Amino acid sequence: QVQLVESGGGLMQAGGSLRLSCAASGRTFSTMGWFRQAPGKERESVAAISRTGVNTYYADSVKGRFTISRDNAKNMVYLQMSDLTPEDTAVYYCAGKAYSIGTWTNGYDYWGQGTQVTVSS
Repeated sequence: QVQLVESGGGLMQAGGSLRLSCAASGRTFSTMGWFRQAPGKERESVAAISRTGVNTYYADSVKGRFTISRDNAKNMVYLQMSDLTPEDTAVYYCAGKAYSIGTWTNGYDYWGQGTQVTVSS
């Protein structure tokens, strides 16, 4: 079956760094993305990366702090997060597209179950 499994979440102090991993299985993916949902807020797109990794997208709130990358040989995607703030606290989800249709922030076909990131002051 097709699966996306996130790992690497946890509790960090403000200013710290954390690396999230997403292990994909069952198929290969075109565009891959990271989303997050904080308590009381709507789900938002954080970052995305094209099939070959040549092109990337970042939400304004994380530009300069987060870096998305992928390793197609391992069917993995990563999100390196730095300079974390309490506003980054959320459940982070990995998502994938079967084909590069739509925009950076929508049209994803497959989703992981999420990993909790909590940033304390």
